[in-house]
Amino acid sequence: MAPLTRAALAASLLLAAPLVAQEGPGRTLRLVFGAEPTAPVPTLTRGLTQNNDVASLLFLPLAAPGPSLSTVGEAGFEPRLARSWHRRDSLTIAFDLDPRARWHDGRPVTAADVLFTFERARNPKLAPSLALLLGRIASVTAEGDRRVVVRFTERYPEQFYDATFHLGILPAHLLAGVPPDSLAASPFLRAPVGSGAYRWVRLVPGQFTELEAVPGFFLGRPGVDRIVIRYATDPSARLNLLLGGEIDALDFLVPPLDNLQLVGEHPELRVVHAPSLSYGYVLFNHRDPADTSRPHPLLADRDVRRALVLAIDREAITRAIFGTYAVVPIGPASQLVPVQPARALAARGDLAEAQRLLAAAGWVDADGDGIRERDGRPLALTLRYPTSSAPRRLASQALAEQWRRAGVAITLEPLEFAAYGPKFIGRRFDLAFQGATQDPTPSALAQSWSCAGRSGTNYGGYCNPRVDSLLARARTARDPRPLWNEAVGTIDGDAPALFLYAQANVLAVARRFDEIVLRPTSWWSDVWRWRVRAAAR
Repeated sequence: MAPLTRAALAASLLLAAPLVAQEGPGRTLRLVFGAEPTAPVPTLTRGLTQNNDVASLLFLPLAAPGPSLSTVGEAGFEPRLARSWHRRDSLTIAFDLDPRARWHDGRPVTAADVLFTFERARNPKLAPSLALLLGRIASVTAEGDRRVVVRFTERYPEQFYDATFHLGILPAHLLAGVPPDSLAASPFLRAPVGSGAYRWVRLVPGQFTELEAVPGFFLGRPGVDRIVIRYATDPSARLNLLLGGEIDALDFLVPPLDNLQLVGEHPELRVVHAPSLSYGYVLFNHRDPADTSRPHPLLADRDVRRALVLAIDREAITRAIFGTYAVVPIGPASQLVPVQPARALAARGDLAEAQRLLAAAGWVDADGDGIRERDGRPLALTLRYPTSSAPRRLASQALAEQWRRAGVAITLEPLEFAAYGPKFIGRRFDLAFQGATQDPTPSALAQSWSCAGRSGTNYGGYCNPRVDSLLARARTARDPRPLWNEAVGTIDGDAPALFLYAQANVLAVARRFDEIVLRPTSWWSDVWRWRVRAAAR
């Protein structure tokens, strides 16, 4: 499957097909997530998909990218809390808030809310990743209750994107008295109040989250009245909920590929697929998990990391798991991030070169047991992955077998998501199998693949000042693509991770839903635009 272009994305964002009337639970959309959304509040989501998905339903940004996902300039953006905007000069954008926008408690959204949110988001102690992304915003000021003026430190093409994309706006009247470091423990986290199309109803821990539509939502009446989100860490359990009629939609249906046939046997369901910003990778920890102040005794060596990548036939594993619904990425790049590096480590692997690199680094099988050693220490690593992810479980087994052919002993450690997350965030791992949903621009690579990102979501501790320089220069370049390409090619060559697959999202959706709008930046954020066939309400 060739990478999907942005033109293809624009054509496929609205996925509709002839439907027939079906019996069903009316205008309620029932979903299932692999983990419970424990912090669905901007500045606290920590990049976790479940948190982001619920936060996107509750909280609105100033504006959102349109179907093209263009991040350059402002022409491709759609209004959200901001009704309109205009440039005052090359460093200044003024946003006029929509006077109809209301918080779910009835209070109007004002410029004070926007200022408060940016102040929190630019606090590196509270939100280090956001502070990094917003670092080129010099000031955010108010002119009355309805106008916000954002001024930048320098001229660059993605100013508007930085001012709008990264941040849902928070209610200052409810949170101004909460210290920044106390927000995660505040009552607000247990019952968030936002400005989006859906408002919080309740959370039953371990069972479900319930949201309801805001009837007077200022951007248009939601076509789905209620959203109920259940949790099931096991992929087979999620599929069974779908096939048993207990949920209405399931994303990332593949793998396994057999799921397509199973869904095809249920006429009340249909399958759609859309280009994705997601990719999967095995992250190599550059720091010793026992003492992160020290380098990792094995993985701090670039040649060892390159050998681990070259020992794997990534093309064969990806095709076996996803069929034509995924490609092997070059570096940290999904199908929709526009990069084409000139050089890349071989997707089909090179076992002979991997063995040569390991031997040159002193790792040899002196005792003939099939595992390499150096100074009496075996070349042994632990690979952790969350049991909630079917592709990571399947791929981990194949990776362990192929690494053993190169003389690397791999211990697989599947963990429930609740246990996996803290170990990953705490950098307590050798190898961690991660999935990521990228921002729609290579400039966001700084979050997880730059030296500065080590204080945020760069949990592997990778640092190459050349990459930082290339990304910084790309931010202000008239044509940033050559610099982006070189940065991604450099990351790929340094092998801070084994970049395995960049997949499309294959979804199953109940046929009673029409006008299905899917936004790759958050699949469920436009559910309010969905409609239910009249006979099924």
